Amino acid sequence: MKIVRVLIVLVLASCAIGGAWYLNRLGGDDAAYYGYVEGEYINLSAPASGVLDSLMVRRGTRVKAGAPLFTIDTTTASAERARAVAAKARAEANLADLTKGARPEEIRVQSEQLAEAAAALKNAEIELKRQESLKGTEVFIQAKYDTALAARDQAAARVKALSATIKVSHLPARDDRIDAASRAVAEADAAIKTADRRLAELQPAAPVDAMVQDTYYLPGAWVPGNMAVVTLLPDDKRKLRFFVPQSQIAKLQMGQEVSFSCDGCKAGLKATVSYIAPEAEYTPPVIYSAESREKLVFLVEAQINGGALLPVGLPIEIEK
Repeated sequence: MKIVRVLIVLVLASCAIGGAWYLNRLGGDDAAYYGYVEGEYINLSAPASGVLDSLMVRRGTRVKAGAPLFTIDTTTASAERARAVAAKARAEANLADLTKGARPEEIRVQSEQLAEAAAALKNAEIELKRQESLKGTEVFIQAKYDTALAARDQAAARVKALSATIKVSHLPARDDRIDAASRAVAEADAAIKTADRRLAELQPAAPVDAMVQDTYYLPGAWVPGNMAVVTLLPDDKRKLRFFVPQSQIAKLQMGQEVSFSCDGCKAGLKATVSYIAPEAEYTPPVIYSAESREKLVFLVEAQINGGALLPVGLPIEIEK
């Protein structure tokens, strides 16, 4: 029993000494600030469910911005884009047809009909003049004259109508029909852009230079929509998280540059303070009192300068 009591006393003494050392390191004027490297991740997923056709990256490797990551089955999306392209071609052809007027072949037929009508008018005028020359003679017949006059007027009207038809044939369609056709072309173009976007979402690329933190499916697996397939750790999203005692927090400012070190790291590493917590927290769980305020610490974050790619979770020491 005495041995047990001695061991308990030694353990309690060690804890007391260790706690005192920690608080001294944390709160002393010359103490360093301790923390670790943290990362902000990007989860890449597809908006629609499908079979994972291919996975182009492996966990732990690095990728450059724009590098392909994976592909979800694009059969349906490709078919939708093909339909959109065909619809745009039809809409453009219709618009072009409305803005051109009649085809040359149609105008040529109308011209031939006009020539035929002009010849008929000439014959009708000749017959009308012959009937007029018989007026006052015994062979003049009023009915024949009236028939000739009507035939001449009919032939003249046909020539006028065909001339107007040819003139109209050279004109484009009405403005409202052209506007409707133009809107159809714009709608088809928007459908193509939507299909292109969908295809891009099914085969995403790395948005930035990054490390592949993890992959979650193998090729051939069914991937639910909006479920992460690849997680990236961007090179510029590694930061330091450390804790500063309340007695020292006023010395730090946003944008301030600090020096830090870590095991196995090169000398002279720098970081820029990017966040200072607005509220304090306790190192151990204690009851707040005036005597325990030396245990208050503030969380501080700092962006690593110089592009050092330190592993997440690595302990660091901020040099004061």
